[in-house]
Amino acid sequence: MSESTNPTARIETSMGDIVLELDAANAPISVANFIDYANDGFYEGTIFHRVIDGFMVQCGGLTADMRDKDNKKAPIKNEAGNGLKNNLGTIAMARTSEVDSATSQFFINVGDNSFLNQTAPNPQGFGYAVFGKVTDGMDVVDAIRQVKTGNSGMHQDVPQDVITIQKVTVTS
Repeated sequence: MSESTNPTARIETSMGDIVLELDAANAPISVANFIDYANDGFYEGTIFHRVIDGFMVQCGGLTADMRDKDNKKAPIKNEAGNGLKNNLGTIAMARTSEVDSATSQFFINVGDNSFLNQTAPNPQGFGYAVFGKVTDGMDVVDAIRQVKTGNSGMHQDVPQDVITIQKVTVTS
């Protein structure tokens, strides 16, 4: 069995480290986008701002005071049709209701979320592009998904105790 040549990323959080394998072959735009943000240090000081047990944990764009972090890059093309599925332990790009609106935010699926896999517009919308998976640190993801949440301003499902991304390191 040969070792993967995909890039990996270590997300150092205030609750522990999460290691990802990024799927550059199937999601080249999303992977390049994530790596650009990571290498620029953008993720440092962002938080896990939306946590829904059984669904996903989302991060990568807001600061501890629940404000958007400045200096976001242009939105990228949605790669939801790449064949990768929103299953437990996969990482996907977050976006608005606009199909091609993903920038820095991403989420880790903490359940199998097949309803996020649409590859063509339909009444439920369009899918969310998976671009990697957790290879180590799923225990950290499990701890995050179980934290107490509440409302913060207009935001819902916000952890009551701040969970910070301290650093994201990518290796090829």
